[in-house]
Amino acid sequence: MSQKALSMRKIKEVLRLRYDLGLLQNEIARSCSIGQASVHRYLERASAAGLSWPLPEDCDDRRLNELLFPTAPAGGSPAVRGPVDFAVIHHQLQSNKYVTLQLLWEEYRQSQPEGYRYSRFCELYRRWHRKQDVVLRQEHRAGEKMFVDWAGATIPIYDRETGAAQPASLFVAVLGASSYAFARATLSQDLSNWIECHVLAFEFFQGTSKLIVPDNPRTGVTRACRYEPDLNRTYLEMAQFYGVAIMPARPYKARDKAKVEAAVLLSERWVIAVLRHDKFFSLADLNQAIAKLLERMNQRPFRKREGSRASLYAALDQPALQPLPAERYVMAEWKTVRVNIDYHIEVDRHYYSVPYALVGEQLEARFTAHTVEIFHRGKRVASHVRAHAQEPSGSSGVDPLTVDSLGRERGRGHGPSHSHDPEQQTASGDGLSRLSGHSPAGQDLFQPSAGSGLPTRSPSTGLFLSQSEVDPETRPGRTTHPGAGTGAL
Repeated sequence: MSQKALSMRKIKEVLRLRYDLGLLQNEIARSCSIGQASVHRYLERASAAGLSWPLPEDCDDRRLNELLFPTAPAGGSPAVRGPVDFAVIHHQLQSNKYVTLQLLWEEYRQSQPEGYRYSRFCELYRRWHRKQDVVLRQEHRAGEKMFVDWAGATIPIYDRETGAAQPASLFVAVLGASSYAFARATLSQDLSNWIECHVLAFEFFQGTSKLIVPDNPRTGVTRACRYEPDLNRTYLEMAQFYGVAIMPARPYKARDKAKVEAAVLLSERWVIAVLRHDKFFSLADLNQAIAKLLERMNQRPFRKREGSRASLYAALDQPALQPLPAERYVMAEWKTVRVNIDYHIEVDRHYYSVPYALVGEQLEARFTAHTVEIFHRGKRVASHVRAHAQEPSGSSGVDPLTVDSLGRERGRGHGPSHSHDPEQQTASGDGLSRLSGHSPAGQDLFQPSAGSGLPTRSPSTGLFLSQSEVDPETRPGRTTHPGAGTGAL
């Protein structure tokens, strides 16, 4: 049976994890929810094509597909292979923590050039290992993993007037080598709180680990199945922004998440249980109390060894963590959209224009609290100021944004907008509204990038809008036109 080809997005993630983060093939396979043989196959193709990370600027999805999948070479006849002593392989893995299956396979191929390929070698080793009925103790390297999960128990927050209680969930993150822990209370376990808690955990630890190991939460993993726990697009984007990889724990495999399960239990005992007699009326007061107990828990001496979580963190994890980026991640959501016949797409019941040549195409919309970006085959083709007012028509101006694909908003401005006239609509998707009382000025601020395959036109005139004219929260009123959409670039 032929194998289903991976999406270009997942292939790019494989290349990033290998060439940017230096992960091993089995780690990449777990993070991307694909087979290790597939990882090896795509890395071989990337190596043959001379690819690295980051990809060239002009390498869109179509070009990447051409580089990775040229004319298939003819296969050779099967070779005769000698037996492999997996007991010796296992002993070497146990005796030195820096020895990997990749290294042992390369040594094996030096002695047997016609021997097993890497994927088959690993498969045979795992098959041998399952028969030994051996349970290995997990060893965590400094700065390698951060385990995250929600605690099962909750903490009530009361309304001052009615006395009604609302349960607050407790997010827990712990570093693998030192068990240094972070905790934060939220009013729900939705995606925005999940992402915010990760960002706060990174800032609490003053750096990022190489891997994040979540316990297959619905907010972070789209499909929590054993073989393909696909990651939420926003969660994956946040990981790319901070230069980390996400490796979800396998369902029903408690040893994958033993570290965070212990941290959750500890937090329930030293945080939730301690606060059971206190009454909180705001989330801020609750998190302030949690911060004090968290410091006390991290400073608490170990019973059976010297030091504490805080001292181990300072000695092991902190020096090995990756530095934080200069800017904080901006929460963004993704949505698959299709271009209507009027070259507009819909996001949250508002409509945004795109290049007219994309009518009928399926695109991806990325939207933050302030911006909406539309992508076609991995290339941004339009950018807008996001509209929030619940009304049938209006204008929101144009946003000449400089926004990168990982969530950093580098400035907001406003450019030309135009009336809803097909003759004046440019290929870059000009705005459809015009405020009265202004004379036209300016030019189009966005054109399709080189190599995108989209037609361009000469700049058309429009008008520049001030912040008060664009932002519905700051301007006293605005002119609306029936049938007009939001502004576009």
